[in-house]
Amino acid sequence: MKLVNIPFETTDWADVATSEHRGEFGTAIWRTLQHGDLRIRVVDYTPGYIANHWCAKGHVVYCLEGELLTELRDGRVFVLRAGMSYQVADGETPHRSSTVIGARIFIVD
Repeated sequence: MKLVNIPFETTDWADVATSEHRGEFGTAIWRTLQHGDLRIRVVDYTPGYIANHWCAKGHVVYCLEGELLTELRDGRVFVLRAGMSYQVADGETPHRSSTVIGARIFIVD
């Protein structure tokens, strides 16, 4: 990842507009900043959320609150709790997210 043409700025995430993304069950509520090809998000997952797709995009994901389950297409499942992260490259490992109790995560992709 190369960060270019991004001036110094601070972000009050409470002021960033939301967009809702329905899962197979539940909703992911995104607050998104876009800088060229770089997307930065805070995402709130409702309790019981299950993604409706496999994702092959690369991410850096940091769990701020709650608990996020990430299932890999090969069947492995990883649990992120507050203070944990995962990193994956584009096209490397298809994955999908779910949560029983809800989660707030910070994503750079």
